[in-house]
Amino acid sequence: MNYTQLTYEQRYQIKALLKMGHSKTKIAECLGVHKSTIGRELKRNRGKRGYRPKQAHQYSVHKRKRGKKRITRQTWEKVEEKLREDWSPEQIAERFKREGIRISHEYIYQYVYANKRTGGDLWKHLRCQKKRRKRLGGQDRRGKIPNRVSIEKRPGVVDARSRLGDWEVDLIVGRGRQGVMVTLTERKSRFTLLRKVFTKQADQVAEAIIHLLGWVDDVKTITADNGKEFAQHMLISHHLNVDFYFAHPYSSWERGTNENTNGLIRQYLPKSRNLSTVTAQEETMIMDRLNSRPRKCLDFMTPFEVFFGHHPVALTT
Repeated sequence: MNYTQLTYEQRYQIKALLKMGHSKTKIAECLGVHKSTIGRELKRNRGKRGYRPKQAHQYSVHKRKRGKKRITRQTWEKVEEKLREDWSPEQIAERFKREGIRISHEYIYQYVYANKRTGGDLWKHLRCQKKRRKRLGGQDRRGKIPNRVSIEKRPGVVDARSRLGDWEVDLIVGRGRQGVMVTLTERKSRFTLLRKVFTKQADQVAEAIIHLLGWVDDVKTITADNGKEFAQHMLISHHLNVDFYFAHPYSSWERGTNENTNGLIRQYLPKSRNLSTVTAQEETMIMDRLNSRPRKCLDFMTPFEVFFGHHPVALTT
């Protein structure tokens, strides 16, 4: 049963039915509403003189008007700005709350779909959640990487996400295996780096990883899957002075942070895209979008803020 606002007449019916000794369940049946609606109505509007329908209706009308005034045109302009930066409605609502702007993410979704009905394009910035097929375990036929160190030997502190410097690495392959993106995600902050390479050859992948992490002060560990593209792990370890670990075969959950990030990157680089055409400007744009977007798992701070230890800055008006 859908929730609707009680009318002036219904509130007087409630008063009459209460005098007749009917229960909240019976009153709800008579009015054709859910019994929780009656419960909330009585809880909010019952004083020493009992339930007062006139005052209850005046309070309800005043509350609705007050709520509408709170969301101004300027607020909706800020919402649209953040939507176009690919923030989710939940991210917008939570960050705006910290700035004293009260707006629910459900209301933002309603706004987006109303915009779509009038020909707007805000809906294109909503992320589409697709079902992911579970990969079944089996024999690993990709061969063994020499001198690989299992994730079982990785320090337990990495699992706790209590420090910066622990990274996960993976590849995203373009349509028809045209172009490859090397993606790196820091476990605690979810800070993301990516760079295009033209093939999955281990030397190209190693060069990209060294380039991406070369400016980072303290890289402690890197965790990868068992792809042969990471066969140059010892070269990476030497250049970056980092411990390199490998997850178990077909155990993507052991690198869940990077797997999830790859899903976010696919919003910008879908599977239908030839990744050999990705430009440096696109790489920078994607990294900026992902690292400047508040994350629920970070208490709605951004990866940039956590990684660099910055505090949130007030939204501009």
